[in-house]
Amino acid sequence: MRVLWLCNIMLPVIAAHLGLPASNKEGWLSGLAAKLRRENPAELELGICFPSAAGTGMMQGELDGLRWYGFLEDTVRPERYDGAVEGRLLQILADFQPDIVHIFGTEYPHTLAMTRAFARPERTLIGIQGLCFVYADAYMADLPEKIRHRTSLRDFLKRDNLMRQQEKYRLRGGYEQEALKRTGHVTGRTDWDRMWTKRVNPSAVYHFMNETLRESFYGPVWDGEACMPCSIFVSQGNYPIKGLHYLLEAMPRVLKKFPLAHIFVAGDEITRASTWKERLKLSGYGLYLRELIGRYHLERAVTFLGRLDEEQMLGRFLGSHVFVSPSSIENSPNSVGEAMLVGMPVISSDVGGVSSMLRSGEEGLLYPAGDTDALTERLCYVFDKNNRAEVEKLGRKARMRALKTHDAQTNYRRLLEIYHEIYLCV
Repeated sequence: MRVLWLCNIMLPVIAAHLGLPASNKEGWLSGLAAKLRRENPAELELGICFPSAAGTGMMQGELDGLRWYGFLEDTVRPERYDGAVEGRLLQILADFQPDIVHIFGTEYPHTLAMTRAFARPERTLIGIQGLCFVYADAYMADLPEKIRHRTSLRDFLKRDNLMRQQEKYRLRGGYEQEALKRTGHVTGRTDWDRMWTKRVNPSAVYHFMNETLRESFYGPVWDGEACMPCSIFVSQGNYPIKGLHYLLEAMPRVLKKFPLAHIFVAGDEITRASTWKERLKLSGYGLYLRELIGRYHLERAVTFLGRLDEEQMLGRFLGSHVFVSPSSIENSPNSVGEAMLVGMPVISSDVGGVSSMLRSGEEGLLYPAGDTDALTERLCYVFDKNNRAEVEKLGRKARMRALKTHDAQTNYRRLLEIYHEIYLCV
């Protein structure tokens, strides 16, 4: 059985082989690929293809028995469909001759290109991550109307203000829905993604399968004594869906009760304006976050950390008092799963598939999306020393749940089962 993966990134092991910088996104893919290679089931031969830069976009090779292929795609502008990608995928398919094509995610147009090129829905499997056509409706995340229509100099030059960004999500959602209609199989892990994929393609077979997360998160355990008191960790906040503005709006009330409260934000530093060049590059959303920080005098209560690698992310999880996911929409965010794996307190908006990941009041604390009063109340509950025993209990139960949900061996066996189900059903 020959299985070809279509991934959104070049796996780090291939990047290292080529002497190229590696992406720290989708680290769970590396773990899954390594397990397949390490255990080397005799009945399965794995190939991987991925979008790459101009220098490696048409390269291909083999690494320790793993066949890999690059293709050129403008991932900076995923709202554009490039027919040349479809042509390159046809070449890859002809060379590898897969029995099954497994596509990880629907967010990029190469998913649609592959379903068109392969044209075998009964042997096509799409793994659901997020869903752009649903995310588009939640993109503005309760932003004021004037902010939605604001255009910074950077936005003007790039033609990329918030309204245009939302429209890009809608365009990507159109490609996404066509791709889903062209597949016979999907994998998902929440009631939310099951519902939406069934609405788009009722005839597709839904295979439940949880995800395996980054390997380093399975060992260390959060210690309330060792973390920074009243520190809040947010894994990213560079666009409205991630809801950082909600947390900033809640922060003044939290600071009244807990003056040492502090937010740490990983990811792109979209508020950075130390030089005039950086100020010119500010997006409309970045400007809005800066305004909120100034309005609520949060300059000393918010730290933007920039992009962190896997070990740095793990260190920040372990060193923080609570992890917060204030998003306006999510499916099953890996950041929540990683926080649960290390056994730390988790507060999340009750959106998308999050309630399929944890039970509120037992394994974490959920609150209605956009309700900053409820977010404030839950943060104060976690920070209150009188609730310490209950908060640590939430973390312990979250870890027990996550160790089952994200068990690497269980998920590996399930993946092989799905491949065999698809292979034998034709």
